[in-house]
Amino acid sequence: MKHVKYIFFAILFGLAAKCGNGDYPIPRVLFNFYVYPDEVTCLNLNYIGGHEYFTGGVSGVVVYRLSDWEFTAFDRACPHDWDDPDSWIWVEEDGITLKCQNCGSLFNILDGSVIIGPSKYPLRQYYTKYDGVRLRVHS
Repeated sequence: MKHVKYIFFAILFGLAAKCGNGDYPIPRVLFNFYVYPDEVTCLNLNYIGGHEYFTGGVSGVVVYRLSDWEFTAFDRACPHDWDDPDSWIWVEEDGITLKCQNCGSLFNILDGSVIIGPSKYPLRQYYTKYDGVRLRVHS
C-alpha cells in the first residue's frame, strides 16, 4: 500500500510540473555561450542600457545590460508567431522596449513581459551570469 501512495504522488508532481510550462509556444533549445562585454565586438554592452544580438536559442538572443553587474537575455522569437521566419524581436529606438516587426507585439526589455499584444505570452528569458570579465548566457 505504501508503494501506491508514492506512485500517486510521483504522478501528481509530474503532472503539476508539466502543466506549468506545457502551453508556452516557443520550444526549449539548449545553448551556452560566453560574451566579454569589455571587448570591442560587444561595445554596446559596455554601458547600462546597451544591447547586442547573438546567435542561439530559437531565433537568436538579445542581451541587455541592466546595471554594472546585471544582464538579461531573451530569445528573439515572438511567442505569438515564433515559427514565422519574419517574426523577429528588435530593440526599439527608445532602448527600453522590444517589438515584433511581424505582429506588432511590444515587450518590456527589463523582464520580457507583454506591453501590447497580440502576444499572450512573455518572451522566453535565458539565464545570465557575469563575473566582472565574462558573461555567460545559457538556456
